[in-house]
Amino acid sequence: KTGTATMARLAALLLLPVLIESVFSISFFLPVNSRKCLREEIHKDVLVTGEYEIGEQPNTKTNLKITDSSSHTLYSKEDATKGKFAFTTEDYDMFEVCFESKSPMGTGRVPDQLINLDMKHGVEAKNYEEIAKVEKLKPLEVELRRLEDLSESIVNDFAYMKKREEEMRDTNESTNTRVLYFSIFSMCCLIGLATWQVFYLRRFFKAKKLIE
Repeated sequence: KTGTATMARLAALLLLPVLIESVFSISFFLPVNSRKCLREEIHKDVLVTGEYEIGEQPNTKTNLKITDSSSHTLYSKEDATKGKFAFTTEDYDMFEVCFESKSPMGTGRVPDQLINLDMKHGVEAKNYEEIAKVEKLKPLEVELRRLEDLSESIVNDFAYMKKREEEMRDTNESTNTRVLYFSIFSMCCLIGLATWQVFYLRRFFKAKKLIE
């Protein structure tokens, strides 16, 4: 058991940078009557969870909307103040989280709103405490389950990178082939044009009796 626990801790340390990349936390100020969006690329079939808190301002309403690149709404909340959201991605896409502040008061007459946003996706978005309760897992088993899911996520990331590399290579090869054919076609056109010019000038000079 001690050896297994040590291996689990070692694996957790090795995979720590990947865990950090799965957590997105930011705080910023949103001016009145303005809109600010944050974008992030996320892989297919990935659970995304988030928690937000918006500082209250009198006579100010802030709306939150999350959409994909096709403008499909994944989460929307009007007059948002504090809450949570969750969704699962259907495809690799660019997702946009937008905060929009609206107030009848003019800009500069109301202080900026402080917005805190925490987003997690993949392994970090799963509630392993709830999984442990449902499946009655021991702490070490929960940690091993978490590392197993993380390893699977890393494998999927590498598989996606390999797929993108193959697509880029196919695109480059296709482009090189098209450039080659275009070069051959251009060369044939130039040779044909030069040949036509030679015969045309030869006939012209013969007509003017400049050459025999």
